[in-house]
Amino acid sequence: LQKGNIFLADYKILQGIPVNDLINGRKQYLTAPMCLLWKDLQDQLLPIAIQLGQTPGEQMPIFLPSDSEWDWMLAKMWVRNAEFQLHQTVYHLLHTHLFAEVFNVATHRQLPCNHPVYKLIIPHLRNTLEINTLARQQLVGSGAIFDQAMAVGKGGIQPLLKKGMEELTYSGLCLPDDIESRGLDSVPDFYYRDDGMMIWDAVERFVSSIVDYYYKSDECVRTDPELQAWVAEIYDKGFLQNTSSGIPSSLETMSSLVKYLTMVIFRCSAQHASVNSAQFDFYAWMPNGPTSMKSPPPTAKGVTTLQTILETLPDVSTTAKGLLVTWRLSAEAKDQRPLGCYPNVHFIEETPQKFIQEFQEKLDEISKTINDRNQTRKLSYLYLDPKVIENSVSI
Repeated sequence: LQKGNIFLADYKILQGIPVNDLINGRKQYLTAPMCLLWKDLQDQLLPIAIQLGQTPGEQMPIFLPSDSEWDWMLAKMWVRNAEFQLHQTVYHLLHTHLFAEVFNVATHRQLPCNHPVYKLIIPHLRNTLEINTLARQQLVGSGAIFDQAMAVGKGGIQPLLKKGMEELTYSGLCLPDDIESRGLDSVPDFYYRDDGMMIWDAVERFVSSIVDYYYKSDECVRTDPELQAWVAEIYDKGFLQNTSSGIPSSLETMSSLVKYLTMVIFRCSAQHASVNSAQFDFYAWMPNGPTSMKSPPPTAKGVTTLQTILETLPDVSTTAKGLLVTWRLSAEAKDQRPLGCYPNVHFIEETPQKFIQEFQEKLDEISKTINDRNQTRKLSYLYLDPKVIENSVSI
């Protein structure tokens, strides 16, 4: 603990969330587990204890790697089931798709098309409203796939989104701050952090060049009525005036504008790629991400068998629906526009065009670095290569 080698994955946000009452005629179950992890002497991050609820007690045992094989395996599957609900609803749907929609609507309402901020971010809002409309119809709407296959379907999604909004922080939306606040600077083999920080830095440098070119002082930022109206609408309509989140309702300096715009672009591109593109790779083995569980969690040790696990995991049709969703969402867009690809010319001045070229060259360098790293990694991490990051939330 003193050396910072103990970590906690806490799914308390799932406590009290309504559970899908029936899938294929079977009652479904959901837990709010806690999983303790240890960075061992070989620099591996390993689970060392799991409690399948928030309140300890006789019927809430702490499962350990030293328990029976099936006890420990089922406990880990319950954690992964909780991860699936949180990942799909909060980190994927809310933190990328819905926030990108907020940025999109506010941009079209508040920024004229000749505004430099409009020109900068409009490529990163492409097709977002269209894909979100389809998601409401086919994934999260009443009777859609989430209702048919997920534990939080049929009434759990909106309460979970509400909790996600209540717990939201500005630092959690900004990669460097998020990594630092969660104490993840030294976690080994954290490829999302390592590759993501290169992308964040490149976007930040590009944004800074644009801001420095168009805004000559902090006063210019403060007195830009269209910019301030844009930020205020995002704060009001998107982040619901949540003052405790630390999300700004106005911008006072050039540096605060750079950070805000970097957050918007990163969230609509790299962040979405990180939570979307890997889904099928990691969830295709269904026990690593069960969409729902059809038996209650164990309340004692030594009673779980292979048969218990088979009776708990989702049935074949539910599994197939989950695989269909993750496969479809992980597929490459047919008309892909990778990060930094701007075929529609918005900046017509020579200097901003030079900044775009420099940004593209930096992304090429990052792509080469990531590909070189993947040659020596035990498990390749392909999802934050700039060549496969979509410019916008479009799938």
